[in-house]
Amino acid sequence: MESKLILDVQDSQISIALAEDGKLVEFSRESRVATFSVGNIYVAKVKKIMPGLNSAFIDVGFEKEGFLHYLDLGLNFSTIKDFLSKNKGSHSLNMKDVRFLEELPKDDVVSSYLKVGDTVLVQVVKEPISTKGPRLSTEISIAGRNLVFMPFSNKVSVSTKIKAQSERTRLRKIVAGAKLQNCGAIIRTVAEGKSDKELLDELKSLEQLWNTILDKIQSKKDTPYLVYEELSRAESILRDRLNSNFDQIVVNDRAIYEDLYSYITQIEPERADIVKFYDDTLPIFDVYNLTKQIKSSFGKIVPFKKGAYLVIEHTEALHVIDVNSGVRNKNSKDQEDNAYEVNMAAVEEVARQVRLRDLGGIIIIDLIDMRLSEHKQAVYEHMCKVMENDATKHNVLPLSKFGLMQITRQRVRPATVIDTKEQCPTCGGAGSIRYSLLFIDLLKTKIDWVRHQLKYRKFTLFVHPFVYAYIKQGFPSLVFKLRLKYGLFFKILPNQSFSLLEYKFVDKRGEEIDVSDSREMA
Repeated sequence: MESKLILDVQDSQISIALAEDGKLVEFSRESRVATFSVGNIYVAKVKKIMPGLNSAFIDVGFEKEGFLHYLDLGLNFSTIKDFLSKNKGSHSLNMKDVRFLEELPKDDVVSSYLKVGDTVLVQVVKEPISTKGPRLSTEISIAGRNLVFMPFSNKVSVSTKIKAQSERTRLRKIVAGAKLQNCGAIIRTVAEGKSDKELLDELKSLEQLWNTILDKIQSKKDTPYLVYEELSRAESILRDRLNSNFDQIVVNDRAIYEDLYSYITQIEPERADIVKFYDDTLPIFDVYNLTKQIKSSFGKIVPFKKGAYLVIEHTEALHVIDVNSGVRNKNSKDQEDNAYEVNMAAVEEVARQVRLRDLGGIIIIDLIDMRLSEHKQAVYEHMCKVMENDATKHNVLPLSKFGLMQITRQRVRPATVIDTKEQCPTCGGAGSIRYSLLFIDLLKTKIDWVRHQLKYRKFTLFVHPFVYAYIKQGFPSLVFKLRLKYGLFFKILPNQSFSLLEYKFVDKRGEEIDVSDSREMA
């Protein structure tokens, strides 16, 4: 299986697509404006104590206060609070000074340990969703490629996915032998087979990063303030998912290309050449056949095989996926075999949709009814298998007696929602447009304006693929005539993300040309 990570960088946002064997499996859009991300660490202040919820609301600088439950304080909260209380005067915070105090009981109340106005060190474990603020924890961790660094812990744990006892012992011995100062670590699955030097170098790097965070904690800024920012979404995917299956990482922005190249050089220098800079006129998602997949994969109805389709509904409490056989050709198979075939194909598409939309919480799948228990078991096992590639924590339950399958999946950020319906760019949703045959005349007017009034010699006009096909037909085509009239440096190219009568002029630097002041035909 080959994986490609494609990044489309625009002025206001970054679109990130992960394709496996050419099929889109993960997609996200991030604003280029700084936002809350899972993993960020803040020095924050307690705003409210809620005894009924056994929790506290924490000011972390977001419009909605963060939520900190008693159970998210962690066993060593008293130890952390005692350590941070030493942040006074000229005293420097040093992990050598940590005193491990009694662990918190599981059945106590938050008011015993926090009061309004207290300063606390918190980490975001769930991004703001809907009307809720970020969910927080005081159990601090810093993820690396092979290890998760755990300050205020004296334990070294190994991923349960590493099965060989000899390897587990070797890895634990390496990390424990580093003799960290009152810090522990979790050894990740990807660390299996890694050399002593590689693990120890990363451990040292994470320890230095934590010392940098301690320095920021001592900066004595007005709370709240950020002391550690998690990697970007793209870098996080590389850190957590980069393996031998990754054959290309393509990005259309020079600065981000250099950042990603530098990052891979640090974690896997021998594979730095898989990072490619895309420097072409056509939209990067069009070139890699992603635009069409995005448009077809995020609607309410998702077709997947021989007329069968999924209906996906989202609610506050859960996500519901209904499997429909649709209009299928009649064959020799009876109803049971047909239902089994559709369900086996459906769970593959469901697994893809869950990753693609980043669905979290409870997911209910209404499969087509099957009578045979062996068919039900086979569908359940197949779902477990196709979900193995999902790095997010999840649990798949067997089919109920009603033919329902339930999946629980860790929810750390809002589900990805892409509106596949397009508002007409010409009428603005009014329901009517000017006579469409005049659109080509409008384009001619705009081209003339850009060339002669705005004085651009080199420019590109992007249009919908249908419009592009129309103006390219015949000989001499309209494109040929226009290039003869306005010069060889003028180009017309298709853009699959455009609606039918949408267009855009771009200069040689890739910046959009404003044509709003030009005269249009009446």
